[in-house]
Amino acid sequence: MSAQPKVTLEKLLDTLGFPATIEEHPMDDTILLDVKSEDSGRLIGRQGQTLADLQYITNRLLFQQDKEAPKVMVDVSGYRAQAREALVKKAKDAAEKVRRWGDVVELEPLSSFDRRIVHNAIKDDPDIETHSIEVEGTDKKVVLLRPKRM
Repeated sequence: MSAQPKVTLEKLLDTLGFPATIEEHPMDDTILLDVKSEDSGRLIGRQGQTLADLQYITNRLLFQQDKEAPKVMVDVSGYRAQAREALVKKAKDAAEKVRRWGDVVELEPLSSFDRRIVHNAIKDDPDIETHSIEVEGTDKKVVLLRPKRM
């Protein structure tokens, strides 16, 4: 039986008591499930943590149904898109500081998903390189931006 991402997430949200409508959008190698709900704040959670957990659980359920199921990205009311834009802006601002002053700039601890966004935002910059450094005592890492070594 093949996994049905939209149906799986609908059942999960219904079981949790969140009435919602879900739109499914195919992306490159993933599926975006965009959730619309009256209670979007509770689904997103503090700094998107509940949303991240919801996405993790959905992917685990899908993988249990079908080992070949594509990964899904869950978004609630465009939260991830807005957060991504803000993170890209922060990365580009940090890169500009590195370019201007020549110093290393350290961003706050980020999840692997967010670090990937930062690395991708800066990867084509010929003057700046990025590195992830582990923060002791957490599962997060910081991204360092510094001038590229020639």
